[in-house]
Amino acid sequence: MTNLLSVLPDFDTQPYAHILPSLEKALISTADLLTLDALDVARRAQVPPGEVRRLALAVVEGIHGSKSLVSEEGGDRGGNSESVESNGESVERPGNGTTLSRHKAISTLDDAFDAALCGGIAVGKLTELVGESAAGKTQFLLTLLLSVQLSSAHGTAKSALYISTEAPLPTLRLAQILEEHPKLSALPSDERPTMARVQSAHIHDLEAQDHILRYQVPVVIKRHNVGLLVIDSIAANYRPEFDRGKANGSAAESFVKRSNQVTELGALLRHIAEKYKIAVVTANQVADRFATVVEPASQVPTSQQQHTQRSQPTSPPYSTTTHPAPTAHGAGTERATTPPPTLSTDDPLSLDHQQRFFTGWGDDPHITNLKTPSLGLAWTNQLSARIALLKSPVYAVRPYAPGEEPEIEEWERRFRVVFGGWCGEGRVGFEIWRGGVRAVEEEGEEEGS
Repeated sequence: MTNLLSVLPDFDTQPYAHILPSLEKALISTADLLTLDALDVARRAQVPPGEVRRLALAVVEGIHGSKSLVSEEGGDRGGNSESVESNGESVERPGNGTTLSRHKAISTLDDAFDAALCGGIAVGKLTELVGESAAGKTQFLLTLLLSVQLSSAHGTAKSALYISTEAPLPTLRLAQILEEHPKLSALPSDERPTMARVQSAHIHDLEAQDHILRYQVPVVIKRHNVGLLVIDSIAANYRPEFDRGKANGSAAESFVKRSNQVTELGALLRHIAEKYKIAVVTANQVADRFATVVEPASQVPTSQQQHTQRSQPTSPPYSTTTHPAPTAHGAGTERATTPPPTLSTDDPLSLDHQQRFFTGWGDDPHITNLKTPSLGLAWTNQLSARIALLKSPVYAVRPYAPGEEPEIEEWERRFRVVFGGWCGEGRVGFEIWRGGVRAVEEEGEEEGS
């Protein structure tokens, strides 16, 4: 804790003198104290968890108190401050060099989504939209292509660049959103976004992708005053390259090479976002997550009941969801299902345990068809924010014949902020319509509020 007094020069360390040497020996920094779980810190430093929590609360209160003091005294203790311009916004810079400003953001054109994102998609950051096929990723991206052209109240009054690695830019759908969305159609003709300010390109392989992002994208950003770069999707060109490496018998080498390439790509996109003060948004695909499922005891010989397990994807038909089945009177009952999937390990430091909290799938008991975003942990570490678009089936309520698969009547969709550098977690139900996407009230939300 050698940096504690540099963060809070007036902090009283006397009440915590009995644990500070142990924290110092374990190389616990002030950032570790505030971001890590108190139990993990206590284990590393071999100190009581309660004392760690008490110290962390005291540090937080000290930081809040110092901020209030700065605000009351006009910038710093000496009262020295200056007004500067930051991304077109006037902010107050205290004399100690700390800049206090609200981040610029591109609106999603829906108040509920913007509230979950604390204003919208942040400028200067790398954001990911991840979800299954037909989850609504492209619909969100098309809306952003238009909203970025709006004035500072909703966008940055700049153009957009759309890079596709699969299907080309759906111009007909983009035109439909432009005509149908109430916030866009209500604008005067001279203030409305236009499709002419949306630049697009199609990339077929990794070599072309790297060349375009490194050399051509910076030129386009300057020439067309681009404020938003969209890549749909980021993982498409990696799959054939990775599969080709596995076919040649060098899966491990191909995996390491791909991880290095993904890390370089993330660093390049973050550099573009920060240097040119634009928002970079990527769409990403998902794969089924596999978990260890224990066979029911009645289906396994007695001698093997304690040892036999199998690996199955956690998506249906291995879901814990039950569906109505007919009875003699036509009333719905519950059909037996397989046991709920369990984690392959109980180690809280393992990837299998922790990925539930940064992938978007796994910590919500209502979502049983678990997925994992493509490109793995190497790509996740490059992101400023991840937004997961979750969808789950709603089955038709009617009598079913024995062995008949349930009929999917519609899809229930959720917009979920998994993590974000400028906002907290959030979840909003939504639907896709002619005007793009819009938030809807989820069942039970009113009762719980």
